[in-house]
Amino acid sequence: MGEQKNIVQASITTLQIVVALKHLEGAGVTKLAAHLGLPKSTVHNHLQTLLQSEFIVFDGEEYRVGLRFLDFGEFVRERIPLLEAAEDELDNLADETEELAHLMIEEHGRGVYVSQAKSTDAVNTSIHVGKRVHLHQTSAGKAILAYTPDDELDEILDRHGLESKTQETITDRGELEEELEAIRKRGYAYDDEEWHRGLRCVAAPIRDMDNNAIGAVSVAAPLGRTREERYRTELPEAVLSTANVIELNMEYKVRSPPFLGKNY
Repeated sequence: MGEQKNIVQASITTLQIVVALKHLEGAGVTKLAAHLGLPKSTVHNHLQTLLQSEFIVFDGEEYRVGLRFLDFGEFVRERIPLLEAAEDELDNLADETEELAHLMIEEHGRGVYVSQAKSTDAVNTSIHVGKRVHLHQTSAGKAILAYTPDDELDEILDRHGLESKTQETITDRGELEEELEAIRKRGYAYDDEEWHRGLRCVAAPIRDMDNNAIGAVSVAAPLGRTREERYRTELPEAVLSTANVIELNMEYKVRSPPFLGKNY
């Protein structure tokens, strides 16, 4: 598990406030203090520090996350070699399936969507670039877990647990281990309404030379457009083919290692 020593509580509070501002889509001091269970004076002081540093803005009523974070986001994206290898292929996958395609990597034991492509008829979801999810709740996350070394897998599951997202989410450790074994045998993963009701997803891992997952590519489609033949054959073939091309791109076009932050 990640290093827990020398934690600076004031820094933790500042970061909690930033996360809360994003979650609440803007808030005043009173609302933030109630949301975080902190004294209003403490929240006010941290907000003024963030405001002075130009990380947040104040419109006269509410504080909001500022545009300065865009610079950090683009800085990180430009330093993910997997994106360079996958971007065109993700567009091709969305065009081929006429659905929503995603690229996910793991960081701190969570799945992070780092890119997406969508066709004209693709379903709208709450998934966006930068969104973090529990790995066991999605097809892309399960594809990554299936090809994660055992010691790292244990750290992830011990830290984050198996929280339920829908009634279909796997929440039993033994059942998840059986599912991961099945994924390794067939080479791809399913999400049958496990992350969102009415949504089905299929994903394939993107693996390195040691057969460990460095990411996963997935397709998401509404239940009505994923009847058995398409769900069990067409979409798996599409994501497997896409993952294979991305792996080749990583091997022959991108010579630096992928940006992966472990620190479970």
